[in-house]
Amino acid sequence: MRRKEKRLLQFAGLLIAALLFLPNVGLWSLYRDRVFDNSPDTVDGPGGIPIIQGLNRMGKDAQVGRDGVRRKDWHDYEAIKRDASRSGNGEQGKAFPLSEADRVDQAYRENGFNIYVSDRISLNRSLPDIRHPNCKQKLYAERLPNTSIIIPFHNEGWSSLLRTVHSVLNRSPPQLIAEVILVDDYSDKEHLKVALEEYMVRMPKVRILRTKKREGLIRTRLLGAGAAKGEVITFLDSHCEANVNWLPPLLDRIAQNRKSIVCPMIDVIDHDNFGYETQAGDAMRGAFDWEMYYKRIPIPPELQKEDPSEPFESPVMAGGLFAVDRKWFWELGGYDTGLEIWGGEQYEISFKVWMCGGRMEDIPCSRVGHIYRKYVPYKVPGGVSLARVFTFGWREDVRVGDPMHTKKVCFDAISHNSPVTLYDCHGMKGNQLWRYRKDKSLYHPVSNSCIDSSPTERRVFMNTCDPGSPSQQWLFERTNATVLERFNRGNN
Repeated sequence: MRRKEKRLLQFAGLLIAALLFLPNVGLWSLYRDRVFDNSPDTVDGPGGIPIIQGLNRMGKDAQVGRDGVRRKDWHDYEAIKRDASRSGNGEQGKAFPLSEADRVDQAYRENGFNIYVSDRISLNRSLPDIRHPNCKQKLYAERLPNTSIIIPFHNEGWSSLLRTVHSVLNRSPPQLIAEVILVDDYSDKEHLKVALEEYMVRMPKVRILRTKKREGLIRTRLLGAGAAKGEVITFLDSHCEANVNWLPPLLDRIAQNRKSIVCPMIDVIDHDNFGYETQAGDAMRGAFDWEMYYKRIPIPPELQKEDPSEPFESPVMAGGLFAVDRKWFWELGGYDTGLEIWGGEQYEISFKVWMCGGRMEDIPCSRVGHIYRKYVPYKVPGGVSLARVFTFGWREDVRVGDPMHTKKVCFDAISHNSPVTLYDCHGMKGNQLWRYRKDKSLYHPVSNSCIDSSPTERRVFMNTCDPGSPSQQWLFERTNATVLERFNRGNN
């Protein structure tokens, strides 16, 4: 009898232990899954601010992921709260109410955007948080590389330049900003000289570099990059506004893969009224057409991610705003110093990244507003820059494409002052007859004129030949002088 009682007691003990132990195993599994998952349970606190709750709270706001990396919430909730309480002209990114007096041409002439309106908006204005809601819950590595913010400028408006700097400093964790480098490309405006130096004294992380002559965008950027001390280089334009928590999402991707070049989503600041809006269509990636014009095209449905707030790969970037590991940037060779202005540098750096084993990514949770000018308000160094990039095949005409795989289209012009178009090659010379002269011009015997270009209208057309005009000089690399001479002689 005692033996049976003993067995019953043992069985009961095992049953009690199981009842106590198994639920705890379940609780441990739940704890483990939540702690090591990078998608914490959250609730909205005051003002819609997400608060991490429950078992996935470690320390103040950090978690340890499955990869062993401690991650935390980088939002500055005090700054968000302050911004939410602001009101006034342009606050919360609202459009400034324009009168007819505000739209005078002089307002745009010096900057390509309405500087009168810009001057009437706070340098610390608040912006709408238009990120995907999932971005408010994301955690990023507790230890991120710091960055040098490089902002090149030439004759930039006072308020637009300062607003760029203020937004970067106001909305970036201080420990992530190694420095802000303003690179002046030989500006001649008085407000960008002593006044700018005196203003920036109050901002110890900001320093100003100046070129000794007009260099253009690319060499100006390179000057800043060469002086940078941060682990990461972040390039911005001089008329931008950084939005909420814009920097950690960029640096986190570089921390995971130093060969990633990452771009924020570029929002639109209206050049008239300075209203802040999202660019049309977030599920878009960079691309270009056969004329080398940058475009944004939809991501194919099969490549779209379930979470639209997740980073996605892009073939090329827009070019003006991106972050890159400083050493990786120089391993890539930086920029080609022969690039005079914009309109090609984004392709060069993008192609090198992909060919050298890197990645190009757009980061939806990082947003920066940018003013798209009404027009370019100043002359560019080195003449003009044409968006169309061709490889020519020299035959009895001028054909576009690699000489070994020539497309069946040729340069075609009808008469003097007519546009230059691409037309099916007909082999009859005439409108498609060309000579490449010693003065580097492309001469058209039929119209007795040369190909000219218009940087403002972005087109090419026929014009009276002028050997001294830089807009009529077309430079070709790797030309065979013997073949070219035979080409021109044959056309005679």
